[in-house]
Amino acid sequence: MRDQPPHLPPPEDVLEIGAPDQFAALANPLRQRLLFALGHRPATIRQLAAQLDAKKGNVAHHLKVLREAGLVHIAETRQVRGGTEQYYQRTARHMVVAEPQAAGTAAMLAAFAQELDLSPVETHLTLRHLRLSPAKARELGETLARLVDEAAEDAEEQPLHGVLVALYQQALPASTSGSG
Repeated sequence: MRDQPPHLPPPEDVLEIGAPDQFAALANPLRQRLLFALGHRPATIRQLAAQLDAKKGNVAHHLKVLREAGLVHIAETRQVRGGTEQYYQRTARHMVVAEPQAAGTAAMLAAFAQELDLSPVETHLTLRHLRLSPAKARELGETLARLVDEAAEDAEEQPLHGVLVALYQQALPASTSGSG
């Protein structure tokens, strides 16, 4: 990005999400999209508003909520044309939700749906149900995480792609889970 300041501190590697204000912050699709957008490099409110096709005031408000929840921080400021420009950055490269809550999950999926709708090319979306032992489920989860974490990225001018990976055990229907 042309307006990028040269020496920004790297974010922490992993942040575990667990505080109520963090879950509240994650319960909004635009805030999820802001976190997605800040996944590779810091950006200003103006840059984020343009990238997400959102109003600067709206972006500023949601960045404030994310900042108060400890999910983003101001990585650098610089003087431009008589004002101060702030570059926001995620506080961690990876954010792990230890105990997902319905509102945060719904917001993440809504943000994901918005990203899919805006994609200029064909997307790949698959839902498959597998019968797996706990050991095989754990192995599959570790393999999927490693696959995403180790994916080599191309040059910065290449298109940005989103990846959503989920592995969950289906709940039994209420009629079969109790003794009867």
